[in-house]
Amino acid sequence: MVEQPSNGAPARIIAIPRLAAAGRWRVEALRSISEPLLLWFTRGQGRATVAGITRGYGPHNAIFIPPGVMHGYEVSQHVFGTAVFFGPGCTLPLPATPQHLRVRDSAAQAELTALIEAAQREADGDRPGRARAVFHTLGLMSVWIERQVAAQPPEPARPDATRRLVQKYTALLERDFRSGMGVGDYAAALDVTPTHLSRVCRQTCGRPASALLQDRKLFEARRLLAETEMPVNEVSRALGFTSAAYFTRAFQHRTGKTPTAFRKTP
Repeated sequence: MVEQPSNGAPARIIAIPRLAAAGRWRVEALRSISEPLLLWFTRGQGRATVAGITRGYGPHNAIFIPPGVMHGYEVSQHVFGTAVFFGPGCTLPLPATPQHLRVRDSAAQAELTALIEAAQREADGDRPGRARAVFHTLGLMSVWIERQVAAQPPEPARPDATRRLVQKYTALLERDFRSGMGVGDYAAALDVTPTHLSRVCRQTCGRPASALLQDRKLFEARRLLAETEMPVNEVSRALGFTSAAYFTRAFQHRTGKTPTAFRKTP
């Protein structure tokens, strides 16, 4: 871990299998983070859900996710790649919207791999100026992303109504998932019926609106249980569950463990 000289925020470069080894829920469950993230897949294939839209990925796919965007991605034993976390408050010029880049040019593939390796060497070393070297290497990655976005086949000028609705839903969900709001409340805020909202979610990512909401809340529950000492009843209250008993049942149904047992798992 190093510090970016522009804002003091840590940047990290982590192998994707290592992230998954810490618990598949840490990569597959829907969540958002407070920093830009670049996923570079070099081997294997799977599916990634970003802002409620599920797409397949394969070798030499780069997925850029801006801060605050809900996402999750499958990682099998055959998948290899690297996650580049740019650090909270990153000042580099990066896309404001998610990007799924299918990089077919071998020179561009080699270029990104070389940049990641260079940043990792600097981060792991102790030479003078290493923080500055990592930051400027990340800056070159931002240029690489910009050029690859420009090189991608043009997308429709505007996403269709289904995708726009799901993107609005996931943005609201990310903002308010702790509030105790249900799918009906989100549907009302979006001026649609709960049935329609669930239908469009199934069309874009294969899951109903309720599953996206539950997944987001239970990812946060697992994170709080794993990373803090917050009592179970406080975790339940912080996530808008009506009671600790209901939270425990929902958590056990999804994970196979009670919150207390999950917390004790190494």
